[in-house]
Amino acid sequence: MTASSDLDALEARLSADIEAAQDLAALDALRVGALGKKGEVSLKMRELGKMSPEERQVMGPALNGLKDRLNTLLEARKATLEDAAMNAALASESVDVTRPVKREAQGSLHPVAQVMEELAVIFADMGFAVAEGPDVEDDFHNFTALNFPEDHPARDTHDTFFMKADDGETPKVLRTHTSPVQIRTMLNSKPPIRIIAPGRVYRCDWDQTHTPMFHQVEGLVIDKETHMGHLKGCLMDFVAAFFETDKVEARFRPHHFPFTEPSAEMDVRYERVGDAVKVGSGDQWMEILGCGMVHPNVIKSCGLDPDEYQGFAFGMGVDRLAMLKYGMPDLRPFFEPDTRWLSHYGFSPLLQANLATGLS
Repeated sequence: MTASSDLDALEARLSADIEAAQDLAALDALRVGALGKKGEVSLKMRELGKMSPEERQVMGPALNGLKDRLNTLLEARKATLEDAAMNAALASESVDVTRPVKREAQGSLHPVAQVMEELAVIFADMGFAVAEGPDVEDDFHNFTALNFPEDHPARDTHDTFFMKADDGETPKVLRTHTSPVQIRTMLNSKPPIRIIAPGRVYRCDWDQTHTPMFHQVEGLVIDKETHMGHLKGCLMDFVAAFFETDKVEARFRPHHFPFTEPSAEMDVRYERVGDAVKVGSGDQWMEILGCGMVHPNVIKSCGLDPDEYQGFAFGMGVDRLAMLKYGMPDLRPFFEPDTRWLSHYGFSPLLQANLATGLS
């Protein structure tokens, strides 16, 4: 066999091996075996020094051409194998973000956040928007505009957190309710108004059912036609949706709030099931919220004509609603850094509250 035929046979064998390589590691081993320092082609190139000038003129270009062609085949096969490896990785590592999460969720929604979501969903379905305001309020928005008399107990330090004031200035307060949001809305918006105002509020109190900071949600409707019947219907629909029952028996007892006239407290019939309550059955009554028609003085304080506009307002404790619905006997753990409590009472952040499939 001639030297030329030897090279042809070597090229055919190496080319077939390169095309048959199944991965990058096998391909690199072939490269070293053919073109490395001790590779078959490299060893043949070392033999050129032993050849006659005429033989070198033939074998030199032949070996260089073989080396170039093998390098071209190696690069082409390498590119093919790298593409295949990338496609395999993409296929195995891709994530379908529309599928449920496989691993167990590490976090959970606080019951207060869950109830806030439920309240927003329920009242949004009734046409209410969510309004917010500052936690630090002035006397006008927190008391005066809401028809609180100068000597009202809520203005005393035993009930309200007052901020340190500069000389000659009226001290600001940590808001005692979210009613100032109603005042700001009436001052800055033109009726009709239909809002709820959820948020933190602050009062000097601390026991099993009271904390210095807690959460409230208040509602306000202002237009030209709303009356007490609308208020009752709205609140009964809310109770039915929140406690997820078709049956609600309620009574409205006369009460007094400076900012509403007439005022009432709403009671619902219930029975206790463990630490939770079941609304709609039983022989006991439970006060659940305060409400009433917006006082004409409040409407006037906001620059509106009480002879033209009227409406209703209501307010309730978000933390207490959570306690009643989800069976929590003590309010204080709501604000303690106990992850065990949260893991027990928390809610999955992936299950959003909605009226179609159920709030909770």
